[in-house]
Parts: sequence; structure tokens; C-alpha cells
Amino acid sequence: MTLRLLSYNIRFGGIGREAAIATVIRACAPDLVVLQEATDPRVVARLAELAELPHWGSRARHSTGFLSRLAIAHHAWHSPLGARHPFLEVVLEGVPIRVFGLHLSAWFSKWSERRRAREIRLLLDGIREHQHGFHLIAGDFNALAPGERLQVAQMPRWIRAMVWVSGRDIARDTIQVMLDEHYADVWRRLYPGVDGYTFPTWSPHVRLDYIFTPERYADRIAECEVVTDVPEAAAASDHYPLFAAVHTA
Repeated sequence: MTLRLLSYNIRFGGIGREAAIATVIRACAPDLVVLQEATDPRVVARLAELAELPHWGSRARHSTGFLSRLAIAHHAWHSPLGARHPFLEVVLEGVPIRVFGLHLSAWFSKWSERRRAREIRLLLDGIREHQHGFHLIAGDFNALAPGERLQVAQMPRWIRAMVWVSGRDIARDTIQVMLDEHYADVWRRLYPGVDGYTFPTWSPHVRLDYIFTPERYADRIAECEVVTDVPEAAAASDHYPLFAAVHTA
């Protein structure tokens, strides 16, 4: 079986943009959508209806949520002390894979990067029992990967100021933690020299959205794409969604 996974930050709860967001989702024909900034269950319920994905989960003021074509065997939100947003865990019925959704703290500075690195360590510590099995970690990491370009000139003035104060660059600790823990960056594994920018939709110049899997399962990733070719995507959110097709066995 091939699982079609979509990770999508829908911005400010997606309120008022349900039709556009659902159009983007439908175009990707996903089995499972991991959402960020999905803070309003009424919006998530409406997206499930419009996108024709009958199974969904959301909690008020929780950033992470999901939509699914497949029945859900188990789902839960985990809130380790020190994490800004709860982590989401989803297990699909009859599918031998576990999916974790996250939304790490925002802002671009060395101080916020330290917080993100702590948050990702909290997640990894919390899922140690699952780390020998096939699983995916997907979402908005709000972090830059080591070695990737930082296009400061295109960023808003307040971000440029924070970067300047932080030493004219942004630390890359968060993604380095994932790599040190032997996770494969799915996009970078398939496209070593391609930027893969996901943010912002009106002038993409930074990759904030990622899908990771343990290195030993990296060959199960059949496809990964930043969804820029759906016309509604540019206005539906400030993030382009990230899609992956994954062989489950």
C-alpha cells in the first residue's frame, strides 16, 4: 500500500478560507492530512466535509489536527512540559505506520531556535518506544536546515532585525537534532539540490515544513512535493503544503 500524506499549515485557523483550503487538499488526493494552526474544530469539520475526508480530529486552541480518508485506529495529543503546541499522534486502521504531527515555536532568533530544539527533543523522548518501527514526523518546524540559504533580504524588517541581533544568521539546531537522531529529511533525500521553499506563498524563500522518517525506512518514500501547482494554494494559506507518497511495507 502507498500512503498519501499531506502536511499543511492553514494559517490562523483557516477561518474564511475553508473552500480554498479544501480545494488544495482535494487536488492532492491524500489519505491523511496533518494540519497546523487548525485551532477551530468547526473549521476542521467543514474542511473534512468539503474535502470529502470523513475522519477528522481537532481541539480548540490546539494547533495540530488531522483529516483522513481512512479510518483511525488511534489518535492522541501529547503536551510535554515546555512545548508550546501539543504533538499529535495518529495511527490509521490497518496501516502499519504511525504519524506524528507537530508545530514548533515560531520567531527567528537564536533564542527561539533553542526553544525549538528543546521541543523536538521532547517529542523524540516521548516516542522512544516507537522509534524502531516505521513512523513519520511531519509539520511546521519553523526552522532552517543546516547548509540551506538564508535570504534575509526578502524577510520582513522585524525578522531581519532579529537575525542581525542573533549574529546575522539563524541557528540550525532543530533540524540538526533530527539528523543526529538518524532521521532522513524526506525532501532533501529526494532533491539534494532543490530549495523546496514552502513559505510564504506570495514570495517563497524559506523551507519551514518537513517530513522525516528514520534513515532505515527512507527508501520507502516514493515521492515528495511542495504543492505549488494548485492555483488556490497561493491565497489559501501563507504556507504551501508538503506532500509525500510512502510505501507502508
